[in-house]
Amino acid sequence: MNDGESSEAGDLDFPRFQVGAPPQHLITTLLGDYWISRPEQLPSAALVRLAEEFGVSAVAARAALSRLTKRELLESSRIGRRTYYRLTDRAAAVLLEGRQRIMSFGLAQGAWDGTWVMAAFSISEEQRDLRHALRARLRWLGFAPLYDGLWVSPTADAESAAAVLAELGIPMSTVFRAEALGVAGMRAPREAWDFDQLRCTYEDFVARYSPLLERVRRGVVGASEALVARTGIMDTWRTFPNHDPDLPAELLPADWPRAAARDLFVEVYDTLGPLAEFRVKQIVAAFEPELAELVAHHRTSSILARS
Repeated sequence: MNDGESSEAGDLDFPRFQVGAPPQHLITTLLGDYWISRPEQLPSAALVRLAEEFGVSAVAARAALSRLTKRELLESSRIGRRTYYRLTDRAAAVLLEGRQRIMSFGLAQGAWDGTWVMAAFSISEEQRDLRHALRARLRWLGFAPLYDGLWVSPTADAESAAAVLAELGIPMSTVFRAEALGVAGMRAPREAWDFDQLRCTYEDFVARYSPLLERVRRGVVGASEALVARTGIMDTWRTFPNHDPDLPAELLPADWPRAAARDLFVEVYDTLGPLAEFRVKQIVAAFEPELAELVAHHRTSSILARS
């Protein structure tokens, strides 16, 4: 979700995605998967125990909860000696928006009209933080750099790109639509993406998770492993929109592996949902049995139905 969440969050300071599920990112992911938009708060002890399923120490999990609260991603309350947490409404809204895009990524599209959205800008080298912020936001919208100050996309919404440039206060910028002329010797817009590298990324994903899929189909994955594996495959899948903005079929090489990767992701994620939910309920029930019954997972189809 770069992580997709941080790119779409505006002034919300979402943790960036990193390999290995750092505690802050892990906690927001778990709340987004099993406790999204619920008004009730979960006890900190349950969230700490959930994080321990992923090898996160109790000290690190408590520190993450505190930092997420300071960043206004979680809200907290105290009842006696116990502390409780839930996602803030704004954080939940950002996660829901990001989840819609992640789950719809890789679906079959209609015909592409052949036009490109172009975002051109000039930012001085001294404004490195601003350059990084803009690049992250543009990637999340589906752009890639054709040249340093010229980013292109076949699928992005031009108005959204213009809004990002305005929000970040970049005066030397413009957004427009264009068609490539296809002149020999000139760089084509599709060359903003490294298709060989993208193919390897998808193929690596399939190779990595195919053994898990086979075990899922045989029904030999337990509840604790299901929780960890489901979160892991989601964390990997959510990074793909940053590298591939759902490029239209007209631009793709033959035998493109994105559809196979998506099918694998959806089957693993959806099939492991009930087992993962059961494990979360077990952990929450150890601290607040009545709240455990409110834990719920979501299937890909139900998420897409809300879009």
